[in-house]
Amino acid sequence: MQTRSIRDLLAGLLFAAFGLAFALGALAYEVGTPLNMGPGYFPLFLGGLLVAFGLAIIAKGFIAGEGEPVGRVPWKALALITAAFLFFGLTVRGLGVVPSVFAASLMAGFAGHRPGVIAPLVIAAGLTVASVLIFIVALQLRLPLLGSWIPL
Repeated sequence: MQTRSIRDLLAGLLFAAFGLAFALGALAYEVGTPLNMGPGYFPLFLGGLLVAFGLAIIAKGFIAGEGEPVGRVPWKALALITAAFLFFGLTVRGLGVVPSVFAASLMAGFAGHRPGVIAPLVIAAGLTVASVLIFIVALQLRLPLLGSWIPL
């Protein structure tokens, strides 16, 4: 009797679900052709690629045999990373890029297993500087460094 690796099956389903969501979201934009790509072409391609990877992982789960048990879910890390994404998305325009990236990175930094404040602070500062250099300076996105919610 063939057994299945539940971890591979769950991971493959997750990959395929995210890929399908991105591919369907990309269809709302003009896709275009490979020689004349529209704004939906690249997200559609990546979504399809993610679905293909998900299906390959699901197939591996059926072939691989019995795997390890799933184990305990790190709820604290899951909650902190989800909160960091939501915080950034809801505050980037009002607070600005610098405080939003710093706070979201700091929240995600505390999701790790290692205790301490120094590593998350250093990572948050580094990600903030890198984000400003990449998105504001290099790509010239029109996002405020400090938003209207911060009176100066």
